Amino acid sequence: MILPIIGYGDPVLRKVGEELASDTPNLKETIANMYETMYNACGVGLAAPQVGMAIRLFVIDTTPFSEDEDLEDAEVKELKGFKRTFINAKIVKEEGEEWVFNEGCLSIPDVREDVSRKERITVEYCEEDFVMKTEVFDGLIARVIQHEYDHIEGILFTDKISSLKKRLIQKKLKNIMEGKTFQEYRMKFFGKKGR
Repeated sequence: MILPIIGYGDPVLRKVGEELASDTPNLKETIANMYETMYNACGVGLAAPQVGMAIRLFVIDTTPFSEDEDLEDAEVKELKGFKRTFINAKIVKEEGEEWVFNEGCLSIPDVREDVSRKERITVEYCEEDFVMKTEVFDGLIARVIQHEYDHIEGILFTDKISSLKKRLIQKKLKNIMEGKTFQEYRMKFFGKKGR
């Protein structure tokens, strides 16, 4: 089932997600709905707060990035088909050089900004089987994970840009809060009646 994506300004996007238990009701259905919602919106990642749930869950599929012709063959291969569910994720280490990439967010449509992040991360997380694993990711996969991980910590990519850039996009953010934006996917807006 395709869920509406929560727009910028909704308090749920600022909540730190709660940990999930293996017996969380309807978890498999929630995960399936999140993938369907993400694909419908042409996203590469979606966190539970973006569909109104303040829980530590996000899903990623970096396949669309693999179509970038500027990438080396090894990175294309890595990105193609990288589909993963992250439950109760914790980034335990960020290392390497900081690098800039132009990021966007399904909850903040029509806003894209350059964001600096570390190139390599170590993450502890569970997939749907609730077996804890620790993995190291780098490059674009690490970036997508960092972006979605921020969501379950109540952080948005716009928090990571300069105050000048924040001032420049203030009107766009206000319009999103009020639902004065059009997207090809369903959204819910905090400042719009009938939420």
